[in-house]
Amino acid sequence: MRISLSPQRRDDALTVSRHGDILTINGDTVDLSGIPDGATLPAGAIDNDWIVGPVERIEGVLHVTLLLPHGDFPSPAVAFPTPITLTGNGPVALPHDPAPQEADHGND
Repeated sequence: MRISLSPQRRDDALTVSRHGDILTINGDTVDLSGIPDGATLPAGAIDNDWIVGPVERIEGVLHVTLLLPHGDFPSPAVAFPTPITLTGNGPVALPHDPAPQEADHGND
């Protein structure tokens, strides 16, 4: 499976895991096993707002585009992410920036 990412300024988070042709996106299970080789399914045909492009199976490999939320001033790795090629099952490591830390002003 190949996941491309479309960065977008958002305050929510994204978690993804894979099991075969099934993605779990923020707890929502999306079964893509019914897409045959050479076929394309428009993003609007999939009931998941995180999938933002057509889903295609090319030479046996599913290609999916997901939104990638980020905060203000994302790092280059988040603003311009490279596609992720998945070969195994489990959680998907997505590029992210550390959460901003609040300043500790002590007893000023």
